[in-house]
Amino acid sequence: MQRYLAGFLFALAGALLANLLHLPLPWMIGPLLITAISKLRGARTQSHVIFRSMGQWVIGTSLGLYFTEEVLHIVLDNTFAIVMGMLFALFLGCTGAFSLRRLGDVDFKTAWFASAIGGASEMANLAERNHARIDRVASAHSLRVLLVVVTVPFVYKFFGLHGLTVSATSALAFSYGGFAQMVAITSVFGFLFGKLRIPNPWVLGPLFIMTVLTSNHIELSTIPPEIQHVGQMFIGWSLGDKFGPDFFRRAPKYLGIVALVCVGSLGLALLFCMLLTLISDIPLATLYLANSPGGIAEMTITAKVLQLSPPVVTAFHVSRMVFVLLVTGPLYRLLSNKYKLS
Repeated sequence: MQRYLAGFLFALAGALLANLLHLPLPWMIGPLLITAISKLRGARTQSHVIFRSMGQWVIGTSLGLYFTEEVLHIVLDNTFAIVMGMLFALFLGCTGAFSLRRLGDVDFKTAWFASAIGGASEMANLAERNHARIDRVASAHSLRVLLVVVTVPFVYKFFGLHGLTVSATSALAFSYGGFAQMVAITSVFGFLFGKLRIPNPWVLGPLFIMTVLTSNHIELSTIPPEIQHVGQMFIGWSLGDKFGPDFFRRAPKYLGIVALVCVGSLGLALLFCMLLTLISDIPLATLYLANSPGGIAEMTITAKVLQLSPPVVTAFHVSRMVFVLLVTGPLYRLLSNKYKLS
């Protein structure tokens, strides 16, 4: 209990300090950095999966409030760009895997699941089923998400980038009764999605039911800013908690190559998005965030806070996550059997 309390206080201090310094996404980046630094220095703090789930609930529920009927039409009008983004994520995973295998001193199956642009827990599960190094896969995804989450918001703030802003229902106000109903309904769907073993259940469950309700003009309540801030803090805290005193000592060369591959992926994503603007009317700033190799919760928070068309970014990342999860395992088996990769 003391470790959880200490972790919470560290995360809160990080958020308040980041606010004081006017950092981008202070309620997520502040707790992430302070927690990661303190854990790397041996602090005896800890987060719990329930805190991340609560943070994911806030993100999924608040994003669902954006999906009005008009916004759904905007998303559908960009179906081709979303499909291209799915294929690009697969390309990034393939190039990363071959680079990591060649330079990172790991076998192909470990490099493959470590480089796939998918959720860390889902890729770790696939790695275990295929007898890859789970520790290397998990550490690669943790480092990738950290680099993307820290880098992208700072770059956006430095250049003052803004995308296609789509606001949630402007007339929607806070209601105690409506908020209680919303918590109950979305929690049921988060629990059900978890039982069905759907990835990121506490993002996708609430997102799904709130999108259904919002697109059918059923308005319950808005989410107070204070709760949104706490949700972001829990996400940042849980990300920083993945690091420990021996994180960078386990395999320094391997993690260094992972970092270089991540930087290369960010560069390739920029080139891809510049080409995608030729066939899409989505601004480059929004496209880049939608195709960055970060996690769904972290990137959608970034989109929401920076007002970079959260529904469009969410649609890209949800589609990509499902696609990568479905094809990563079968494609690995196909490549390893055909080319005798190991």
